[in-house]
Amino acid sequence: MPLPADSFQTTMARIPMTVAGAERLKIELHRLKTVERPAVIQAIAEARSHGDLSENADYDAAKERQGFIEGRISEVEAKLANAQVIDPSTIDADGRVVFGATVELEDHESGDHVTYQIVGDDEADLKHGKISVSSPIARALIGKEPGDTVDVQAPAGIRHYDILDVRYA
Repeated sequence: MPLPADSFQTTMARIPMTVAGAERLKIELHRLKTVERPAVIQAIAEARSHGDLSENADYDAAKERQGFIEGRISEVEAKLANAQVIDPSTIDADGRVVFGATVELEDHESGDHVTYQIVGDDEADLKHGKISVSSPIARALIGKEPGDTVDVQAPAGIRHYDILDVRYA
């Protein structure tokens, strides 16, 4: 028995991201379309003017760059089209850790305090205290609240953290 036609449609899952993350993607898309794309078109035209394309390294490099740019434009457009933009400042989660929350933790062993914001995969940047919602530590934190202890499987073994504070800013 044949499958219904609509069973072949693929649906992309919603991609959670913060307002700041969506804005960064919009800026990147604008730059790709208004700066990068015209520049590579100009480079291709210039390389073509040099004659024989079969042995023209500049032409090959420009075409390769064009492929990269067009691929990135498609990728960013798809992410924005499927984005579920979440503004952490509008969240009312009764103190629980949710996507977009900023969480202050204390490491049991070292006593060090660390602060992380839980963001989308594309926004994660550990140097700036942003961790991916799909990371082991974020998955362990989701749904917890201040006063809770979480155990996180890290490469060096299990780490224990106390949740000190949860903010939605």
